[in-house]
Amino acid sequence: MSTVSSSAVELSSYRDQHFKGSRAEQDKLLRLSTTLYVGNLSFYTTEEQIYELFSKCGDIRRIVMGLDKYKKTPCGFCFIEYYNREDAENCLRYINGTRLDDRIVRTDWDAGFIEGRQYGRGKTGGQVRDEYRTDFDSGRGGYGKITQQRIGPMETPSYFRK
Repeated sequence: MSTVSSSAVELSSYRDQHFKGSRAEQDKLLRLSTTLYVGNLSFYTTEEQIYELFSKCGDIRRIVMGLDKYKKTPCGFCFIEYYNREDAENCLRYINGTRLDDRIVRTDWDAGFIEGRQYGRGKTGGQVRDEYRTDFDSGRGGYGKITQQRIGPMETPSYFRK
């Protein structure tokens, strides 16, 4: 018995809550999009490294690095716009879940980059998830903002002291 499957990569359940428009409009844009959101990047990953990996799936129109709103430094995500949908689909198939700079990257469809979205959405200018992280993650810049505020930027938590 054979099964028929779509060659298109399915949409995930995630939707940008800041999208200006209806859910139906967003879904339509996602089905036609050539833009991907890439998350869980190291703060030290360069645009060149991203280009090197993601260009293996096709020609890239542009890469927009996610930046800390205040410091203008990378904050762990980017947008990649391909010239055609097929290349973006290949990226989702083959690069999503792979390792870049010792981190497992996540890719998902994006309805299209709009100026201003390159800035982290956290209260301190970085990503929201990083603000609430309490563990040490060297690839994401050290301790989460909540831990830094509690113990101060120069102190080391007691559980890391010898």
